[in-house]
Amino acid sequence: MSKKQKKVLLRIIIAAVIVTLVKVITILAFEDEPEWYISLPLYVVPYIIIGYDILKKAFKGIINRQVFDENFLMAVATVGAFVLGEYLEGVAVMLFYQTGELFQSFAVGKSRRNISDLMDIRPDYANIESENGLMKVDPEEVEPGSIIVIQPGEKVPIDGIIVEGETTVNTSALTGESIPEDVKPGDELLSGCINLSGLIKLRTTKEFGESTVSKILELVENAGSRKSRSENFISKFARYYTPAVCYGALALALLPPVISMIAGYYGDWDVWVYRALTFLVISCPCALVISIPLSFFAGIGGACNKGILIKGSNYLETLASAKYVMFDKTGTMTHGVFEVSGIHHSHITDEELLELVAHVECPSSHPISKSIRKAHAGEVDRNRVKDVEEISGEGIIALVDDVKVAAGNSKLMKRLGIEYKDCHSVGTVVHIAIEGEYAGHILISDIVKENAREAIRELKDLGVKKTVMLTGDMKKVAESVAEITGVDEVWSELMPGDKVSKVEEYINNKKSKEALLFVGDGINDAPVLSRADVGIAMGALGSDAAIEAADVVIMDDDPCKISLAVRIARKCIRIVYENIYFAIGVKLLCLILGAAGIANMWVAIFADVGVMVIAVLNAIRALWVKN
Repeated sequence: MSKKQKKVLLRIIIAAVIVTLVKVITILAFEDEPEWYISLPLYVVPYIIIGYDILKKAFKGIINRQVFDENFLMAVATVGAFVLGEYLEGVAVMLFYQTGELFQSFAVGKSRRNISDLMDIRPDYANIESENGLMKVDPEEVEPGSIIVIQPGEKVPIDGIIVEGETTVNTSALTGESIPEDVKPGDELLSGCINLSGLIKLRTTKEFGESTVSKILELVENAGSRKSRSENFISKFARYYTPAVCYGALALALLPPVISMIAGYYGDWDVWVYRALTFLVISCPCALVISIPLSFFAGIGGACNKGILIKGSNYLETLASAKYVMFDKTGTMTHGVFEVSGIHHSHITDEELLELVAHVECPSSHPISKSIRKAHAGEVDRNRVKDVEEISGEGIIALVDDVKVAAGNSKLMKRLGIEYKDCHSVGTVVHIAIEGEYAGHILISDIVKENAREAIRELKDLGVKKTVMLTGDMKKVAESVAEITGVDEVWSELMPGDKVSKVEEYINNKKSKEALLFVGDGINDAPVLSRADVGIAMGALGSDAAIEAADVVIMDDDPCKISLAVRIARKCIRIVYENIYFAIGVKLLCLILGAAGIANMWVAIFADVGVMVIAVLNAIRALWVKN
């Protein structure tokens, strides 16, 4: 609890105790209600204690010509109650209003803490080695390429690559993933992770301002500036609504008694002024003005907790109406990492074939070469390899232990005049010949993510009309991935410009209230991410292109979080509309009852404070959505 909240709570308690004592004393000391000159001073004391800040704000608003707000409504209603001699009701209205405001501040604080706890990843310092041991410096002073030391329990201050030491890191603040990850030299670490066990040394690859932690914090801090249509509507609604009800209350206080006097009857001013004051309390728009932005704030915070960064409530609102979802293939539906998925040979074992090809491919930095060396369990001794000849676009020929080995595609086999066998599986095929004789082939493929099919199924369960995959890969590969994942439609062999054209084609053909999402890796899909109604960068944490181009960033590599983001958005929007209908409905009913003299000030308190509390309680439900 903050100091401000403690002070308000203390004032509420003191005022409540004083009011209770005053009521008990007057009942015991007087048979009837005491005279006004006795009651008024007794009730003014708790009223000033609980309401002086509201009166101060209302007075400042009048001075600054910003009259019509909830402070003005409360001040007029409570002071008017005192003028009419309804001292207890005047104090009670202010007391319950302040209680509701305190409760609202607790709710907002809860949702803010939910984000700030997640975003408590800003490092306070970085350790630099010096003659006197480790020296703590401001992370902003560390240059790229510097070596920093991260001890157990410390946050990683800047993005970098481990050069010494092994440890386990907690990445939950970045990805929402609670399972710690083991890391070793050569692995990349993102700022914001927490070192759990061993001491490690890191070579920084970015400045602090360009690191992942800075990018994420900036994104979350700016999320509130992008307002949704609902928030903009409520802001405009309150701007016109509050003056309208003030003038309505004034008319209610003056017109009926004036009309009665004109008609020859005595105007019952006290009754109609009391009804007008009740009308003012009921009409206070706190429930709407507070709960709607709070709902979006809670939705964004709940998404952050799941490793989903949403740049603004406008994108949250658009996500809720998702009906078309388009995907990139590599890095989105697949891992984007080439792996050996099959070995086919004739007169040689798997291990022997892999060993020969791993040595032939050792001089190459091509991803396919790396995947073969990774699949080979043993060490690669470059001294065993000589006379290396790399033929661009075809493959490599070399002597391994004085045995001539050729590894490459079908073009290389044709060049050497070697008869080879086609592979019926989908992927990249590396043919191998030993001493001019075909020995078999190795199949390299980009592995489809294990839960990609489940992600597509979840989207369809949410009512998504069509899922589409766009890729620059070969038709055969694309169709294979589409069959595995279950996407409805696939377009292959596309250039980046072709992807944009496809997205625009779908946008032009869909209904205006239906949203189209595009999910890509955020690096080479920036044009498409920008063109879609909502661009989602998948598994692109740390990529500047992803954070800049996308509207939503999924901070790990899980495609199921696309449907989770949609569910969070839909729950948030559902809560927003629940609060709008509930608050306006109750207030309209109570306004009619108040104007008719059926609802008194106590009903007005419920219509204001009670409705606000219920709406705020409902709003903070957006913080929690199950996986």
